Amino acid sequence: MSAAALPGPVGLWGGFLDRLPAAQAVEAVREVEAAGVASLWLPEHSGVDPFVRAALYLSATTHLTVALGVATIYARDPEAMVAVSSTLEEAFPGRFILGLGVSHRSMVEARGHTFGPPLATMRAYLAAMDAAAGQRRRPPTVLGALGPKMMTLAGTAADGAHTYFAPVPHTAAIRAALGPGRFLAPAQMVALTDADGAVDQDAVRQYLRFCLSLPNYTANLARYGFTDEDFAAVSDPLVDALVVADDPDLLGERVSAHLKAGADQVVLQFVPPPHADVIRGRLVARELATVTPS
Repeated sequence: MSAAALPGPVGLWGGFLDRLPAAQAVEAVREVEAAGVASLWLPEHSGVDPFVRAALYLSATTHLTVALGVATIYARDPEAMVAVSSTLEEAFPGRFILGLGVSHRSMVEARGHTFGPPLATMRAYLAAMDAAAGQRRRPPTVLGALGPKMMTLAGTAADGAHTYFAPVPHTAAIRAALGPGRFLAPAQMVALTDADGAVDQDAVRQYLRFCLSLPNYTANLARYGFTDEDFAAVSDPLVDALVVADDPDLLGERVSAHLKAGADQVVLQFVPPPHADVIRGRLVARELATVTPS
């Protein structure tokens, strides 16, 4: 999948839609498209089926790209993953991107599964998908990749990577591992500001603590110089590396930094997750589609 597969340098994280009833979420997605946002990324962690929602959102729009960021491979066997993703590709050609990830041990075990070695498990899963696919048309596939070995797998056995909870230097590292010609879309957390332009730092830190409780993320951040002390305190340098204030200049600079590091698209996630109406208001004002790299 080339960089041209997704139009525009900025996408929108769609987790806020999961808290809406399906009919309201569909109306919000129509607003996403009308506002000029080209790509919507859907997570899988809130009990809402991302494939069902993707089908609803694609049906309700005409040119919006819907991507999964990411579906856990423990929720569906390879044949089921091929079936659902190829069905979406056939119905909406060129408008769906399949993102796959190994999730986290605690979440996988909570589902009653055994968490296997991440790299070997993903490699075997992708091979099984290839074997099951037959002649079915499949969508572009990206991996949720953090560590160097998973980065390399994303460049050799998939079409690219979607990264999460990682600083700009990680974007540069994964681009080097992927090489040219593979798609890279890092997520970027954005802290909403109040009327005075201030960020609620306590609320941001509280949100980050959940991600910092997951070893996959802290192990990756340790590669970039962060320590247990940073994680325990949710230190200022850590927050600054992961979160940017919702200020046009600062946001533009951070998006530009990811693009210069090798990203093809930067996916904006507002934190702590605001009420859906807050983001819908931004959409109506067309503010999200006009984020401009500096």
